[in-house]
Amino acid sequence: MPLDPAKDFLDYISKERQFSPNTLKGYRRDLKQFRFFLASVKGRDVLGVRAQDIYDFLLWLEGEGYSRSSVERKLATLKSFYKFLLKAEYLEKNPAKLVKYPRKGKKLPVILSRNEISQLLEVPEGDDFFSLRDRAILELLYATGLRVSEMVRLDLWDVNLQERFVKVKGKGGKDRIVPFGKPAQRALVLYLNKRPHGQSPALFLNKFGRRLSARWVQKMLDRYIAQTSIKKKISPHKIRHSFATHLLQMGADVRTIQELLGHSSLSTTQKYTHLDLESIKEQYDKAKGGEL
Repeated sequence: MPLDPAKDFLDYISKERQFSPNTLKGYRRDLKQFRFFLASVKGRDVLGVRAQDIYDFLLWLEGEGYSRSSVERKLATLKSFYKFLLKAEYLEKNPAKLVKYPRKGKKLPVILSRNEISQLLEVPEGDDFFSLRDRAILELLYATGLRVSEMVRLDLWDVNLQERFVKVKGKGGKDRIVPFGKPAQRALVLYLNKRPHGQSPALFLNKFGRRLSARWVQKMLDRYIAQTSIKKKISPHKIRHSFATHLLQMGADVRTIQELLGHSSLSTTQKYTHLDLESIKEQYDKAKGGEL
């Protein structure tokens, strides 16, 4: 028979630990929910879990409206479960050992969905200098996750169009290399073909030929958001949140995202990573009612 670690765990707490039927029911429900989350969102089973997967599960539960006590109970279930799996030699390491529930009052970051990002990027139209510049700014913000202060400081020589990367001077004077994709490359090429020569070395220029400010970028973003159906209050930093979250959803490692964002601490990166809660909620609602 195939291995069933969840069943073995439930048998253990029922027969050896003699947990009550109500407690057993709660553990079974928690594990069922966690296994659904892993299969539908992460594409893995309970034996392939990383600590980040458990952390993301907690954020999802918070987004679903579960109370703090409920989420803490579900985390306790997972800690007991993985402690058992380690003891039963299903695993060599316990991925839940160091996971802690986010501190009280922590809120999920607001992000744009991928559909909303696409909607925003389509707003700047035309082939004039200003439209091409604004499209390049939006494409680059989303493609790299740069802080707006980092982006407006970019000079022409910081961009390698052929290799598709930018050299960024981040906080504390630390340089990092951040790649970008072909859509941003195309937008930058079109913009640079219209960009006047012989002026400021700044990559992005205003109508006077001088470097743009971070405040101007926010006003530009507000103007374009108003032309979409998006109702969220969006800043350039929310686009940075979206960049990190979408990478995580597509399977990127959180430490890679940490390097791209220029964070010195992994815990700083984790606060940017939550999931598309509504689509997961729809999947979970459809799957309710089945056995563990």
